[in-house]
Amino acid sequence: MSSSTGEKTLSIIGLGYVGLPLAVEFGKRYRTIGFDINTDRIEELRAGRDSTLEVTPEELSRATRLEYTADPEALREADIHIVTVPTPIDRHKRPDLTPLIRASETVGGVLNRGDIVIYESTVYPGATEEVCVPV
Repeated sequence: MSSSTGEKTLSIIGLGYVGLPLAVEFGKRYRTIGFDINTDRIEELRAGRDSTLEVTPEELSRATRLEYTADPEALREADIHIVTVPTPIDRHKRPDLTPLIRASETVGGVLNRGDIVIYESTVYPGATEEVCVPV
């Protein structure tokens, strides 16, 4: 939620190759909550390590306003939610929207009036309206 100074808090849902660099950059300037369902991933990031090598330990250490969590309840504190989960394709080359649906359910469960949700996941035109909003 907005601080007493009016500053917004961001959440980044999904700390993979898109989400982590985004969270790190925002976390250098704004309070940012980095969320991932993989608790091992959260622990390594808290320890200042990124096994995917998307960001260096130095970059992680410069993101002083970034916190990591696997607890969806922590997302209630954010005003702006950015969803960056993967959308892999199946063997028939159709997108598997399961991660996107689950992330939408998670965010939908903690939204406050006036919150903003941004989808950075790669989806087909209309997917946000057809799949994410109804959830």
